[in-house]
Amino acid sequence: MTIRTNSERLVTQILMGEVWPPQADRHGYRVDPDGHPFILPGMGGVTMGARVGDPATGYATDHLEPGLSIRQSDEEADAALQFLSCVGNRVTVRSGPAAGSKGFVTGQHAYVLADFSDESLEGIATGDLVSIEARGQGLRFLDHPTVVVKNLDPELLPHLPFRDHADGTLEVRVAMRVPAEAAGAGGGMLSEFANTDLMGAYPGLSEDLSLGLESLKIGDLVVLEDQDHSFGRGFRPGWVSIGVISTGECQLFGHGPGPSTLLTGPASAFTIVEDDGANLAHGLASLGARHKITGGHE
Repeated sequence: MTIRTNSERLVTQILMGEVWPPQADRHGYRVDPDGHPFILPGMGGVTMGARVGDPATGYATDHLEPGLSIRQSDEEADAALQFLSCVGNRVTVRSGPAAGSKGFVTGQHAYVLADFSDESLEGIATGDLVSIEARGQGLRFLDHPTVVVKNLDPELLPHLPFRDHADGTLEVRVAMRVPAEAAGAGGGMLSEFANTDLMGAYPGLSEDLSLGLESLKIGDLVVLEDQDHSFGRGFRPGWVSIGVISTGECQLFGHGPGPSTLLTGPASAFTIVEDDGANLAHGLASLGARHKITGGHE
């Protein structure tokens, strides 16, 4: 059944940003949970070699941001970019050799993140301007009043594994259940800003740090247990939050692959079904086909 929403009452705003360059401290080194120093690529710029549907861990990276990392130089305009951009929003490159290329928002971090085809990524450079068709904040599910919706483009909704369950709950298929103790950096922050880094996914480091999250993929839909993301992010027994993995490998202790929040509410409002194939890639492929965006998601 189609989930009833208030989508006809939402508006679209065109936001502008630019592909932000990677940045590093002049002192260079950071330290992993076992005390090993490292200098690795991660945040900012155009990042190739990992896309939606690919593994989230196992790369020689720190704070992996797949695809484009988008910001604004004006602080308040950048806040609007973060708060109003939603997963599934269309992104268009407006300058440079790849002008006209289109992709989709996949989440937030310190940047707004966007997935483009490999061919498009090869032509995009830092400093290129992009526009985002921001729509989705304020979305509500009319038959599920206790479920709070965040960061979700209503046009993407029919292509996600969400449906009305026969018992009146919202059925959501997820690739993985994430225990409350995995919630790391991002706690206490607004759930419209950045994401929640998940601890316990440090492949190749101390085994006692593992929480079984090493098999996560970029774009996986996950349920964060005992997490309330209604107003900020925090521990609340009996609540759950649904997110999409938008960032990958992190070497810093307390950090890790991170989900951007899509839904949150009391656990009793949901029927959670585990499904290894619950990934954003399928929804974006359907959107890409609908809008004739070629060379995109597999």
